[in-house]
Parts: sequence; structure tokens; C-alpha cells
Amino acid sequence: MILFRNLVIARGAKRLIDGASLQIHPGWRIGLVGANGSGKSTLFAALRGLLHADTGDLEMPATWTIAHVAQETPALDQAAIEYALDGDAELRRLEAELKVAEEKHDGHRIGEIHARLLEIDAYGARARAAALLDGLGFLPNEIERPVASFSGGWRMRLNLAQALMCRSDLLLLDEPTNHLDLDAVVWLEKWLAGYRGTLVLISHDRDFLDGTVDHVLYLADQRLTLYTGNYSDFEGQKAAQLAQQQSMFERQQREVAHLESYISRFRAKATKARQAQSRIKALDRMERIAAAHVDTPFDFTIPAPERAPDPMLVLDDIAAGYSDKRVLEHVKLTLRPGMRIGLLGPNGAGKSTLIRLLAGDTSPLGGTRTEARGLAVGYFAQHQLEQLREDESPLAHFIRREPQTREQDLRNYLGGFDFRGTMADTPIGPFSGGEKARLALALLVRGQPNLMLLDEPTNHLDLEMRHALTKALAEYEGSMVLVSHDRALLRTVCDAFLLVADGKVEPFDGDLDDYLVWLEARRARTAAANVCQVAVQDKAERLQARADEKAERQAKIARRRPLVKELEQLERKMEGWNGEKKLLDARLSDPALYNGSTDNAQIQTLLKRQGELTTLIDDGELRWLEIHTELEEIGEV
Repeated sequence: MILFRNLVIARGAKRLIDGASLQIHPGWRIGLVGANGSGKSTLFAALRGLLHADTGDLEMPATWTIAHVAQETPALDQAAIEYALDGDAELRRLEAELKVAEEKHDGHRIGEIHARLLEIDAYGARARAAALLDGLGFLPNEIERPVASFSGGWRMRLNLAQALMCRSDLLLLDEPTNHLDLDAVVWLEKWLAGYRGTLVLISHDRDFLDGTVDHVLYLADQRLTLYTGNYSDFEGQKAAQLAQQQSMFERQQREVAHLESYISRFRAKATKARQAQSRIKALDRMERIAAAHVDTPFDFTIPAPERAPDPMLVLDDIAAGYSDKRVLEHVKLTLRPGMRIGLLGPNGAGKSTLIRLLAGDTSPLGGTRTEARGLAVGYFAQHQLEQLREDESPLAHFIRREPQTREQDLRNYLGGFDFRGTMADTPIGPFSGGEKARLALALLVRGQPNLMLLDEPTNHLDLEMRHALTKALAEYEGSMVLVSHDRALLRTVCDAFLLVADGKVEPFDGDLDDYLVWLEARRARTAAANVCQVAVQDKAERLQARADEKAERQAKIARRRPLVKELEQLERKMEGWNGEKKLLDARLSDPALYNGSTDNAQIQTLLKRQGELTTLIDDGELRWLEIHTELEEIGEV
């Protein structure tokens, strides 16, 4: 288990965790929640051993393997699936050791390594890595692409795949859904449900927390408090505690008021002085209870648009995509005032393509896009954060846009997005992704759009800012088209959904839960189709293998036949040559041949023939060996 004993962690002079004592048991799924800057990432660093406690202890089993998502991805030429496989460090180590053992011809060590590879199911590792990449949205033809060819967001998905590939005892996930779409979020939620180790998760997605955790670790005011249940359970328990605290506070305030009233009335009277002094001491000894409140630094609304044309925007028989690839075809869509639409669809189906087209960021490849006069679009997408000026403060961004507006009015407005005091005057270069996203949203809202186009607006935003944005969008009176993986946001602000899938954009008849059912059914169909395709492919491969085997057998027969025939002929000839030579040798070894009765020319003829036969037999034996060698190579037919 993980044990905190009077744990104190500070960063510089700032104490983040003070006197934490608790236990996390193996297999628990912990949601670590708290305001930005409260110390959640610092606690992660301590769990990874990168940061030591100032005082107290943080203990965990020394043998545990800890997995986490790397924040940087080098631009490698390595294939995506190989990068994911690197997450299984033991597998890679064993593969390297096996190579060395094979080079040394160390049979004993080779056997040991193969036994361990079998234990960890190493031979199924590549299939597991492919399944992870598929779940995270990578297409089958992308898993062999080099890591360097992917954008930053997709590289973060590769880092997540690498962390999930690790056979870990403790899995630390810090905002894993930030770079995922809804499909991948739902898949990851189900994957984590089957994870057998201990999970500690930082997330600002309420639905995702509810689906993955069974305990919540709340970090606030330097204190760590452990709650049992998912995030909704935690909110209920926290609300009950706040209500109880408020009740106790109010009761104490009445008691304090009563004591102070008694003291003020009787302090000067000699007969009551002793009782008054007693009450003063009681008042001094009293441990004051703070008033209960929920801290939220955000307070903003989206102004109602002055007017909105009807229709606002019309897409007629639109084709959209890229010059070399059409993603959407025959899109017909009319946006009217008051419409609040959520875009649903599988990864890569074209949701962002459609929203960019609506925003006028890209031009259609076919059809017409008609924009009404008076249309005021407010467009938010992650790439727009790059358009913010790093050397300017939040206030400077607004002064440049509204030079006539009073500075104090702009400061008041920025305060609603928690840009207060010196933060409003600080250049945004060092700001976090969440802080830059808040500034981009503040700029968007200030423009009083009558049509808001939002592509993943909650990325990097904490729970309080998400709640404030959800509330503001729910009360917004203009029109909206939204792409988001935040199910709570989609459920709250969208009145209707469009399904973007298979190159089409169509109304979706159902709510978000119906879409999740549709998505699961689609995944099942895809899996079944893949199984069928694999079966068909296997059958085709088996038939091809049989055909190849038959062709190889026929080729062997065709190659063997003339060799066998030649061998038979050669053996008959050699039998004749050996017989003839045997007779010739006997005759030439007979002394009577040389008694003068035989012509010398005849002897020379016999000797010449003997030499010819010797050469023929030697060449024949050599050819006989060659034929036998070839026949052995061909093998049995």
C-alpha cells in the first residue's frame, strides 16, 4: 500500500501539503482533485520519487512499477507502434538480452528468457499495442508511421499509449483526456475499468471521474482528505459537510452574540463583573468555526447578442476536407437563431473540419456557404491560443482591442476570469495552457457573438472554470455549435445533436446516452468486421499456402525427375565401365600379354582404353555425388 505519515511537502517557501496521514490500498482508484496550484502535480512528483518530503514519510512498495504519461515526445523516426511497445520496459529488456544470448549461443539463458517472455505474454504484446492505439483514435494505416510525423496532440496520445502499455502496479494519469475526443475518452474510461493496479488520476472531467474512480483525494488548504466513492459521491459528502459547517457556524455566531451582549451589558456592574469576566474568557477560548463557502474565482456571463439574422448561416451541398482528400460530402445545414447544436461522431470523421468551415476558417471544396449580414461569429479552437501575443498581458490584449474602454472596466471584466491584480498585467508567455484558454474565452465572450463555434473549449480548464463556462453557456441566448469530450457540458448546453460520420452530416435522433450506445454498437460492428476480414484473409492465406505448397511440390517433381533419370543412366553406364575396366585390368596384368606374341600397338590400345575408363569412372562418381547432393536439397516429394 501507499502510506502517508505526517507528510509535509513545500515548494520553496510555499507549503503545499501539511501533515497528511492516510493509506491508499492496492487496487484503489483515486481521483486527485483540488484547485489549480494547490499541489496536485507536486504530489505526483513525490509519488514518482522525483521530490522528497520536507518532513514526514511517503512509503510505497519498493518493487512496484510506476507508469506515468511523459510530457515531451521526441521527434523520432521510430514507428508509432514500436514507440508504444517501449512502454513495456521488461519486454524491451528481455528482447535485448535474448539478442545477446543468441549471439553468444548461450542455450541455457535463451531458454530462461523464452520462459519469461511466455509468462508476460510477450508474443501478444504487439496486438495489445495495436489495440491501444486503435482505442486512442489511430487508424490502422497510421500505426507504422514515424512518431515525428504526428502533431503535438497525437504525440501526447502516443505517450498515453506507452503508459498504458506498461504492466504497472501504480498508474499516474495527469489530465489524460485533454488531447482526446469523446470516443477516445469513453474507450479510455472502459480500459481503466479493467486496470488491475492502483490508479491515481487528476482530471477535470466529472463524468470521466465518476466512471473511473472509487475514492477521491481532495487537496485544499494544504490538507489531504480522502473520501470514499466517485466524484458525485464526493460532491454530495462535501456539500453535506459544508451545510453542517455552516449550521455550526451560525449556531456559534448566535452563541458569540449572546456572550458579547451579556459582556457589554454587565461588564461595568460590580455585581455581575465576575460572570462577565468568565464569559470573556469563554469567548477567548472558543475555537472559531469558519463560514462555509465554495471557493470559485470565476464569475462571468455571456452578454445576449444585440440581434441575429434568420437564417444566420446556410451550407448547401457542401464538400469539405483537404485538397487531396474529401472528408465530408453533400452537407446541407441551416443555422437559425437560438439553435444549440452538439457535434457527435467518431474520431477523424470531420467534426473539426465542419466547425472550421462554419467559422470561415477554411473554404468549401464544393457547394456554397452563405453567411447572413449581421452574423457575428465567436470561434474558439485550441490552435487559436497560438495567436495570443506571448509578450502582452491579458489587460494589454483588451486595451489593444478596446482602446476607448476605461481600464478599470476591463480589469473588472478580467477579474471574472480570475485575472486579478498583477496577473492582469503579467505577459502571458509563462501562463499555463488553462490560463491561456481562459484568456481566449474572455476575448471571445467580449465580442458579443450571436453564433458561438466552440471546438473543445474545456481543454486545460479546471473543474471550477468548466462549471462557470457551462453555466454561462447554458444561460447564453445566442446560437451555438459545440464539439467537446466533456459529457457534462454537452448534456447541459446542447438542445440537439448532429452526427458526423461516414462522410455525412445528419441529425442524430437521441441524446448523449443514445450516442454512447450507438458508438459501442459501431465499435462492435467494426470489431466483428475486422474478425470477419481476418477470417477471410486467413482463409485466403491458407488457400494460397496450399497453392504455393502444390506449386513447390510440382517444381520439386519437375526438378527431381531428370536428376533421377540421369542418375539411373549414370549408374548403368558406371556398372558397364567398371565391368569393362575390371576385365581390362586383368588382361593387362597377365604376363603372357608381354611374351612377344601380342602386337605392341594392341597393348597401347588396351592401355589407352584403360585410361579412358578410369577418367569416365572418376567423372561419373563425381557427377553421381552431385546428383545425390541435389536430390537431398530437394528432399522428399
